Amino acid sequence: MELSLIKKQLFTAQRECCSRGLLQSSKWLAELLFALEEVSCEPMDEGWETKGLEAEHERYLLAKNYFDLREYDRAAFFTTFAKSDKLYFLHIYSRYMAGEKRKNDDRIETLVSVPETSNHYLRELRCELEKRHTADTLDGFCLYLYGVVLRKLDLTLDAVNILQEAIQKEPAHWGAWVELATLITDKDMLSSITLQDHWIRQFFLAHTYLELQMNEEALRLYLDLQENGFKQSTYIMAQIAICLQNLQEVDQAVEAFVQLQKVDLYRLDNMDTYSNLLYVKDMRIELSHLAHHVCEIDKYRVETCCVIGNYYSLRSQHEKAGLCFQRALKLNPNYLSAWTLMGHEFMEMKNTQAAIQAYRHAIEVNRKDYRAWYGLGQTYEILKMPFYCLYYYREAQKLRPSDSRMLVALGESYEKLERPRLQEAKKCYWKAYSVGDLEGLALIKLARLYEKLAEDDHACAAYAEYISEAEALGITDREEQSQAYKYLANYHVRSKQYDEAYTYAQKCTDYPETREEGKALLREIAQRRTTCEPFSGASDLPTPVTDARPAVSESTPLSRLSPINLRLTFTKELY
Repeated sequence: MELSLIKKQLFTAQRECCSRGLLQSSKWLAELLFALEEVSCEPMDEGWETKGLEAEHERYLLAKNYFDLREYDRAAFFTTFAKSDKLYFLHIYSRYMAGEKRKNDDRIETLVSVPETSNHYLRELRCELEKRHTADTLDGFCLYLYGVVLRKLDLTLDAVNILQEAIQKEPAHWGAWVELATLITDKDMLSSITLQDHWIRQFFLAHTYLELQMNEEALRLYLDLQENGFKQSTYIMAQIAICLQNLQEVDQAVEAFVQLQKVDLYRLDNMDTYSNLLYVKDMRIELSHLAHHVCEIDKYRVETCCVIGNYYSLRSQHEKAGLCFQRALKLNPNYLSAWTLMGHEFMEMKNTQAAIQAYRHAIEVNRKDYRAWYGLGQTYEILKMPFYCLYYYREAQKLRPSDSRMLVALGESYEKLERPRLQEAKKCYWKAYSVGDLEGLALIKLARLYEKLAEDDHACAAYAEYISEAEALGITDREEQSQAYKYLANYHVRSKQYDEAYTYAQKCTDYPETREEGKALLREIAQRRTTCEPFSGASDLPTPVTDARPAVSESTPLSRLSPINLRLTFTKELY
């Protein structure tokens, strides 16, 4: 599709969303419009705002102003007998927002003791919208709101169908696409949905891939969109930075956010994500500057509270950090990032019960937040409840199937359960090593497990591979390496391979932890050599590491991540 035609559709959709109070969608569309600033477009028709309102224009202006001032009940009251589609949408939307506002106001305490609250208008709205849908009198925007109501009532399949109808009627309404993305649980479900062939479909697929942690696919789509006319889009710049963050390309992600700030200096969207990256890199000065900058822009935005909270957390002032995240949640109880970060702070303060509550609320906001699932697993691990750990780590693994850190921790959980779960632990460690062990822990843990199971040949092969990789990569974990050298020295002594045993025993003497054992082994080797014990030959060489591991099925349950990944974040709610 030509960029001029896309720009014209963006103009129309942005005005329609703005006139209905759909401010997030309106902002998103306006940002895309600005990215196409250099593209020429036909002028828009005058009088667009009153089009279709007929004799209800004055009533619309009154209700819209009440809505903008968050007087939702008043807006709903004065639109009770709405005739036009636009005014009827404003009536339904006002009732929905009045219920959401009342629900949030009923939350006396944001954390720990949050009462069970709900939007009491939902069932009433569902019945009314269902009748209109049966009569086929709902436009695309009302269908979108109907889908939102169904999602809130956990009627997922019905919501998916209704949202597809809404997209069919109003394909340029970004909010409907975002709501649909929140209901897609995996790639198979995504492929089963019939999507309209529209230019916005690429944005939807990229957004959904990012939600499903299919980060490489999302990155390719966003780069392709940049090359096809949207190079100046700040939204795409931010999404690319988030993709890089999820791919653990932390330096590139930081640079992407730096470039984004140069283009949009007063942007607060996604700045909490940027602060997480600075936290991970321990960039205290940069995080301090960011905290002061966002505070000057708007100290009462949820992103600002999260940035300041991360700053205090990096300084180990966890109570102050917790207060910042709590303020963010009072501003927006559905802000995912604040819930997960609050959970981390409770973990730092050893308050596991409060951490569990925070992580559970994060999952209620977005079940695809792998960090919250992992956080729950970690808290139950501290509480020494391994079966609970397994459940939550498995849920996290479904969202991050190839994260080596999650695999290592799930292997640790299996190992704590002893037999018959040790075989699963071996599979986890081997899988973590196969996908690229970012922390360098999988191989040494696998070797120890083989040693524990008295599988000496396999243990020798794993320890040898660990030593080889540690030397090649310059890893200096002296305790782990000294124990590996000690095991290899003893193994080769038992196998009567004295040259190899001598080499490893000599290495043992380089470490204070194994120096005495190394000297004792050197004396034993020298004594055995003087007695002329025959070598056992090549038949006693350890099995190669590639043949020592059991095959790992792709369906093997795996899970966990490091504190680094716990800070990496994303969120967006209702549009």
